Amino acid sequence: MKLALEEAEQAIREGEVPVGAVIVHENRLIASAHNQREQLHDPTAHAEMIAITQAAEARQSWRLDECTLYVTLEPCPMCAGAMLQARIPTVVYGAADPKAGAVHTLYNLLTDKRLNHCCMVVSGVMAEQCGEILSRFFQQQRRFGKK
Repeated sequence: MKLALEEAEQAIREGEVPVGAVIVHENRLIASAHNQREQLHDPTAHAEMIAITQAAEARQSWRLDECTLYVTLEPCPMCAGAMLQARIPTVVYGAADPKAGAVHTLYNLLTDKRLNHCCMVVSGVMAEQCGEILSRFFQQQRRFGKK
């Protein structure tokens, strides 16, 4: 999670919402990313989506079995869906997302037995640090009158 937080710090330096994600396979980092929606003008450029693409390239497979995804914020429905499609077995996240959380807060997509894949989920890892960087970013945005 520390590496994901480093990615979130990079996002904040770039004026992006500070969410970071990393993917590990067999104790080796194979992907690391942060939000890039503003830079890429792409609503799908969430940290998790970019990391999943990087990991698939690194593994030369869309199946990311035996991987663990770490992300600083509870995934949204889009990202949770991508995790299911990639067959990621384990997802670890930091702060809960009361507005878009699709893992525990608003929905339970990653553990829904009606779907063809489920993930083991570990929540609240370094939640205070993960939440603090988001709070700091949005306070700064409000202070400067930005959206």
